[in-house]
Amino acid sequence: MSSGPAFADMDAAKRWVDNEFQPSTLGKDAQMKEMEWFIKAAEPFKGMEIKVVSETIPTHDYESKTLTKAFEEITGIKVTHDLIQEGDVIEKLQTQLQSGDNIYDAYINDSDLIGTHFRYGAVVNLTDWMAGPGKDVTLPTLDIDDFIGKEFTTGPDGKLYQLPDQQFANLYWFRYDWFTNPDIKAKFKAKYGYELGVPVNWSAYEDIAEFFTKDIREVDGKAIYGHMDYGKKAPDLGWRFTDAWLSMAGAGDKGLPNGKPVDEWGIRVDGCRPVGASVSRGGATNGPAAKYSLRKYMEWLRLYAPPGALGMDFYQSLPSLSKGNVAQQIFWYTAFTASMVAPQSEGNNTVDADGNLLWRMAPSPHGPYWEEGQKLGYQDAGSWTLLKSTPEDRRKAAWLYAQFTVAKTVSLKKSHVGLTIIRDSDINDQSFTDRAPRLGGLVEFYRSPARVAWTPSGTNVPDYPKLAQLWWQNIGEAVAGEVTVDTAMDNLAAEMDKVMARIERSGVQGECGPKLNKEEDESVWLARPGAPKAKLANEKPQGETLDYDKLLQAWREGRVK
Repeated sequence: MSSGPAFADMDAAKRWVDNEFQPSTLGKDAQMKEMEWFIKAAEPFKGMEIKVVSETIPTHDYESKTLTKAFEEITGIKVTHDLIQEGDVIEKLQTQLQSGDNIYDAYINDSDLIGTHFRYGAVVNLTDWMAGPGKDVTLPTLDIDDFIGKEFTTGPDGKLYQLPDQQFANLYWFRYDWFTNPDIKAKFKAKYGYELGVPVNWSAYEDIAEFFTKDIREVDGKAIYGHMDYGKKAPDLGWRFTDAWLSMAGAGDKGLPNGKPVDEWGIRVDGCRPVGASVSRGGATNGPAAKYSLRKYMEWLRLYAPPGALGMDFYQSLPSLSKGNVAQQIFWYTAFTASMVAPQSEGNNTVDADGNLLWRMAPSPHGPYWEEGQKLGYQDAGSWTLLKSTPEDRRKAAWLYAQFTVAKTVSLKKSHVGLTIIRDSDINDQSFTDRAPRLGGLVEFYRSPARVAWTPSGTNVPDYPKLAQLWWQNIGEAVAGEVTVDTAMDNLAAEMDKVMARIERSGVQGECGPKLNKEEDESVWLARPGAPKAKLANEKPQGETLDYDKLLQAWREGRVK
């Protein structure tokens, strides 16, 4: 027995399996076999202290406070799991990429960086790593094909560069109790001529926003609003747009997971080479649909959102829904589901006294430029990323912790805590069937074929850190009234092209690096099929809605809608 796992380690594993890691898709015997593998694989690294980092959401809070403790007791490896804002995660990652200094031993960063990671060659190619140098520390039961976001973390070369750790989508959120109120429904139909329901298009969303803000105005003596968003000039504002706002309006091309050849950022590629963001180079970042999308965002924020929303950031705006004074939100991250199912006693006014949800989630509506076959929204796959600059022993120890946080022994319980599901086996577990009625449509969405139309930023984006910062700076100027919408998007597209031109001149990204098209008159590109799309004569077609309960039934039956 001296060559096997120490009794203390197995005792610790049994305590955690019995007392914390339930439910699980594995039986307890299979869970203990996974834990035994971790103990043996971690033996060379026992006593080591490693550091990892992620953004601050409930899932990562659980990892930082609970899973690090479990991992240390079971394996003997101590983990400091720092929680910082997403913009700071990107900054730390970029610093390590540029300096080669080992700041963290592993990062959980968005799969939005996949285009950056596969081009620069500074990130560990996990497919080759798991079969080669990292084989001795790769969990045999990891089951990569069970991860629902693996296509988002795979490069054009077919290699996996990141391992999904948590996943959430931006969906439509609304007050089901108000939308099903007979008096409210009758008033809406009398004014707009169609049924109040889940908006299919932006026209209906705008009508509903106006209706609740200007016609209903208050419920139970409390002022209410028809829309929620945020507008503070900060990195968060950039994500608000790069997280697929242009594609929701219809700016890009058809194709999943990202538009081809023009993606949700408006970047055109030729093969794997980015060739431009400006309309004059065949891109769509400053096209009519993109400008329309910014204009609508600014109008709705000013006309229909609660006072103070203009000065809020991402972290302030999303939990504010719990105040109970907003009828709908077009762009709500399901990562906050855990907060929104909290009881009234914790200050959540969107549940009743018995904890029943007064809200639901549904697909976000699309703008007038959108066509069937385009992505419909954003889905984040926060994913474990290993850098080549991390010493191999530390990288291996960090890889063990990364796998521990997503192993089948742990993942179902973690999914119930943070509600950011990463495995098919977890979302299809009976425990989620039982819990579905109290999760507002989350389970039905992730079980439906509809989820494939929600994707992260794709491989067209050649340098996420450099390009992402341009968005909030330029859009922030428009939101603050410093420049017009047209000027903001023209400037953004031009600056993106400048960054890509510098990368092209450097040659550092090889055969998949940018190679910009020569500029042509915009009318040449706008006359061609696909993106960039010419301005529509009517950007507000008739509003269209769906009955939520019929939509939910369609999801349950495996239909998109």
